[in-house]
Amino acid sequence: MPALCRMLLACLILLAAAAAAEPILVRYPRAEGIDDERGEYGLALLRLALAKSGGQYRVELSPLNMQQNRALVELRSGSGRIDIVGTMTSAERERLLLPIRIPMTRGLIGWRIGLLRADHKELLRDVRTVDDLKRFSTAQGHDWPDLQILRHSGLSVYPIAIYSGLFGMLKANRIDWAPRSANEIWAEAQRYPELAIDTHIVLHYPTADYFFVNRNNLALAEAVRTGLEAALADGSFERLFYLYYGRLLRQAGFEHRLVIELPNPLLTSQTPLARKELWFTLDELKRYP
Repeated sequence: MPALCRMLLACLILLAAAAAAEPILVRYPRAEGIDDERGEYGLALLRLALAKSGGQYRVELSPLNMQQNRALVELRSGSGRIDIVGTMTSAERERLLLPIRIPMTRGLIGWRIGLLRADHKELLRDVRTVDDLKRFSTAQGHDWPDLQILRHSGLSVYPIAIYSGLFGMLKANRIDWAPRSANEIWAEAQRYPELAIDTHIVLHYPTADYFFVNRNNLALAEAVRTGLEAALADGSFERLFYLYYGRLLRQAGFEHRLVIELPNPLLTSQTPLARKELWFTLDELKRYP
C-alpha cells in the first residue's frame, strides 16, 4: 500500500475513533419562563446520572422555553428537539413514554404547601380535614396530574393553560389558594411579594416525578437508570437533593404543620413504593439539622 494511502487510512481511523468518543447530545427542556427555577435541580440530577453511567452523553437545554405539555408532545413525537423530560408521573404518561422509575425529588413533589394572598395568610388556620378544604377554590395546570388528584378528593380546582396564570388568578382573587410543592413554593413567593406562604397545613399524596424518554430510546433510559442507581449507592443523589432542598425543608417547619393525606388515583402498580430509600420522609430531616 502506498505511503499516502496508509496516511489517509490512518487519518480516517483516527477521525472515526474521535467521532465515536464524542458524547451524544441529550436535550432537556428549558423551563417555561425566564425566571422559572423549577428545572435547575432536574438538570443537575440528569448530569449527575449521566456522569455516573460513563459519560457517553452530554446535556444541553433546549434553545426555547417550553411548557410542560409541549415538551411531552415533542418527546413522544421523536422530533429530536427534546430527548428527556423530568415531570410528575401518571398512568397515561407511563403508557405513552418510557419512565425511569426512580423519583427525582424523592416524592417531595407530593408534599404541598399553600400559597395565599398576603392579606389572607390565615385562610387555612382552622382547616383540619379534606372536607374543610372543599370550601376554598384553587387552580392547577390543565395538563398537570395534580388537577385530577385534587379533584379526586373533591376539591374545587380550576384548570389553567400556563404556569404563570396560577399566580395571576391568585392575585386577582379568582381563587383562594394554590397548593405548591415544598421544593417550588419558596422561589414563587419570592417572585410575587404580594403572596404569602401558609404556616398551618401541608397536603401529602404519594407521587413521583420521573425522567421520561421516548419509548424507542432504550439506551438513554438505561444510562439514566444506571447512573441514578450508582448515585443512590454512593450517596451523591441524596447529597444533591439536600444541597438544593435542605434549607427549604427546614424552613417549611413540617413538624408544626397538620399533615392532610390525599390518595393518588394516578399511580401505577409499578411505582416503587416498597423501595424506602427512594422516598423522602419527615423523620429523615432529623439527620439534617
